[in-house]
Amino acid sequence: MSEFKIDKTLKNSNGIKRSYGFWIYINDITKYRGNYRHVAHLGSSSTGNSIGEIKNATPYIFLDKAFSFIGLNESNKKISLSDYKGKKLVLYFYPKDNTPGCTSEACDLRDNFKLLQKQGYEILGVSPDNETSHQKFINKFELPFSLIADTDHSIAEAYGAWGEKSMYGRKYFGILRKTFVIDEKGVITKIIEKVDTKNHSNQIL
Repeated sequence: MSEFKIDKTLKNSNGIKRSYGFWIYINDITKYRGNYRHVAHLGSSSTGNSIGEIKNATPYIFLDKAFSFIGLNESNKKISLSDYKGKKLVLYFYPKDNTPGCTSEACDLRDNFKLLQKQGYEILGVSPDNETSHQKFINKFELPFSLIADTDHSIAEAYGAWGEKSMYGRKYFGILRKTFVIDEKGVITKIIEKVDTKNHSNQIL
C-alpha cells in the first residue's frame, strides 16, 4: 500500500508551489503512469529541484490529477472517473451508511444539491458499504446522487482516504473522511480534510 501525504507548502520538481495534490510514496510507479505530472524527491535534511541533488531521499511523486477508478454504484452499475469528463465532480469519502455524521453529510449535500448543480458540480459518494446498503441509504434519505461500493477500499487507498484510526483507545484501519473537488480536466482543485458534516456544501462552494 502506498503512503499518502498531502502538503500545501511543498514544491514540485520545478520549484513551483502547488495548492492541492498528493505527495505519494513510489512503491509502484507503473500504477500511476499517466496520472502524475510533477516528479520530485523529498528528503529529511535537504531538498532540491532534481533527483540528483538529494541524497538519501525518499522518492515521492506529486499527483494533482485525479486518480482514475471504476466502481459499482447502488444499482450495481459501473461508474468511472471518465464518466465525469468535462464536468466538475465532488468526490467525497465517508465511513459508513446510516451513521450520524455520514447521514448529516449526505443530507446536507442533498439539501444543497440544486445549488451545487447550478455551480456545475456533480456529486459522488464513496464508502466500503455494499450496493444493497447504499440503495437502502439512498432510498431512506432520498439522496439525488450515486454512491460507490468500495468494498475492498481500493479507491479510498488510491486517494489517501484509507488509514489508521482510533476509537476508545482501539486502533484500526478505516475510511478517513475527505472530499476532493475535481475540475472538468480531471485536476484536483480542492481537498477538504476537516469536513463539517452539517455544513459541507458551504465548504465546497
